[in-house]
Amino acid sequence: MADIVIRNLRKDFGDFTAVQSSSFEIRDGEFFMLLGPSGCGKTTTLRMIAGLERPTSGEIWIDGEEVSDKPASERDIAFVFQMFALYPHMNVRKNISYPLVSQGTPRAQVRAKVAEVAKILGIEDILNRPVGGLSGGDRQRVALGRAIVREPKAFMMDEPLGALDAEFREHMAEELRALHDRMKATTVYVTHDQLEAMQMGDRIVVMNHGVIEQCGPPQEIYDKPATRFVASFIGSPAMNFLPVRGAVEAGAETVAVGDGTFAVPRQNEGSRGPVSFGVRPEHVGFADDSPYRGEVLALEYLGTTQIVTLRTPDGEIKARCAASARLRVGETQGLTFNPATITLFDDASGRALRSALNEGDARDG
Repeated sequence: MADIVIRNLRKDFGDFTAVQSSSFEIRDGEFFMLLGPSGCGKTTTLRMIAGLERPTSGEIWIDGEEVSDKPASERDIAFVFQMFALYPHMNVRKNISYPLVSQGTPRAQVRAKVAEVAKILGIEDILNRPVGGLSGGDRQRVALGRAIVREPKAFMMDEPLGALDAEFREHMAEELRALHDRMKATTVYVTHDQLEAMQMGDRIVVMNHGVIEQCGPPQEIYDKPATRFVASFIGSPAMNFLPVRGAVEAGAETVAVGDGTFAVPRQNEGSRGPVSFGVRPEHVGFADDSPYRGEVLALEYLGTTQIVTLRTPDGEIKARCAASARLRVGETQGLTFNPATITLFDDASGRALRSALNEGDARDG
């Protein structure tokens, strides 16, 4: 397997810039996620790494070799697509063995490799079946088998679970992660599903409008978002944002929000312009003596927890609490916020202010 280094990667399509000066490193054996909304540049980035798109500028290093000008066939990379891309006139065995056969691999070696891959994926019993009659999950396993059988330096996966239904997608996500842990294969995986990225990835790059907003482990990105976009894109429900009243000075440990004053991590920098107070729903609490109050608008029960939507003087916010909490639509509740979890965002730039919470985070990882 191999590490992959991206330096100042850029891709223009005429006057449109799809990827802007992206730099990051994918470690050997890492399950690396490219995450973002449609049109953010994640698939274009993947295609440039794989050699399916030529970068406008920048460098792509795979296993210590600069490959920006090399075609896909010379990069030793396997690609898994969302729509499987199987050969319908071939059975499962022939689909999996095709990359080896096309390279002139001896027949005995081909048989042994196909048997090994089929055992890993649990598809020994369907090797002689036509692919046309297979379920979506089995077809995805066959597509994975065709990629695995070559033992490439890295795997590129472009939303490979996107065509599956929700329940089976979760199951296949678990299988993919388990397969990766067994093989220790360098994998670059594109998705727009933040839950999928959090569940599977060792590290995540979050992209928006061709720009890398943040790179880091899933928990770090969730707990310490580098920008307001990351904070709103990661998490379900998303982070709440409330306007801070007045300026925030360097060294501040409290801020004013509406009629309340709330503790925050010590701010290592101030802001000249407006600032937003960010808090995750699970860090919103209820207290009768809090001066900051909200009216309960809706209750959404999710088994062990419930999502509470409240109207405050500064807009709606959501709280996540135990399903056993006794709340009623229409009543007014005093609100508290866990101070250790608060992030302040500069409204003009969208970036998080440096504080004891997020000191040391970097937007480009």
